[in-house]
Amino acid sequence: MSYRRRPTPLHAARASVGIAYCLAPLGAALVFEHPLVLLALLAALLAAGLAAGVARELRRAARLAVPLALLVALINPLLYHEGLTLLVRGPELPVLGRSDVTAEALAAGGVLGLRVLVVMIACALYAAAVDPDEVLRLFRRLSFRSSLTATLATRMVPVLASDARALADAQRCRPGAPATRTQIVRATAARALDRAVDVAAALEVRGYGAARRPPRARRPWSRHDLAFAGAAAALFTAAVAARLAGAGAFQTYPLLQLPLGWAEAALIAALPAAALLPFLDRRGVGR
Repeated sequence: MSYRRRPTPLHAARASVGIAYCLAPLGAALVFEHPLVLLALLAALLAAGLAAGVARELRRAARLAVPLALLVALINPLLYHEGLTLLVRGPELPVLGRSDVTAEALAAGGVLGLRVLVVMIACALYAAAVDPDEVLRLFRRLSFRSSLTATLATRMVPVLASDARALADAQRCRPGAPATRTQIVRATAARALDRAVDVAAALEVRGYGAARRPPRARRPWSRHDLAFAGAAAALFTAAVAARLAGAGAFQTYPLLQLPLGWAEAALIAALPAAALLPFLDRRGVGR
């Protein structure tokens, strides 16, 4: 997954605000266990990805996230057998003991799987909608050389992938047995080392090793920065305040308790609304 600038309000916001906007639902997912709240956070992330024009990238991330979430949801009831509602009475296993499956353990596994899904989709939204170069520039005052190294490394990843595809295509055109993956990786690594020497020489000629740190340019806050910063603060504050107030206190053991009152309904409706409100103002997104 690689970042590409798009004419959307999220792409127009500064990197620090984009990071906070993607971290807010992730933090809320770690605070809450209520499955409907987690589903609301997931819906907010998917809707934000659609509004930011990165739905394709989120679908690609979901191909990995959904199987992992299902695996987590299925492992919990197989390894943890607490709960009063017995669904399946399993056999006695040598090491694990009885392999009973309870509704409470299944629900707890589903909550863990939903958390995994929310976390991975939030990370995918960050990777697709926040400029990595601007993120690295945030840390250049702390370590200019580290930022430069990280920038070059992230830029080289797509180049190495392109080299590997080109080498694989060339090998398929040759007669005889096709090259193995080990041979392709060895050839790509050799080209990467050669390219690293060329890049180092070019940087040395341009004086990167002896250059002073550039002065920090002060960029005024735009309407999109304020909107997404406010949305991030609203998302996390609403989740923490509702949790401290006792709303959405989902309980799995020893018996399932799924509260759903006015407080839970208001929180479930407020989370996607707060995430989508900054996308309504599209002025200046082309810059």
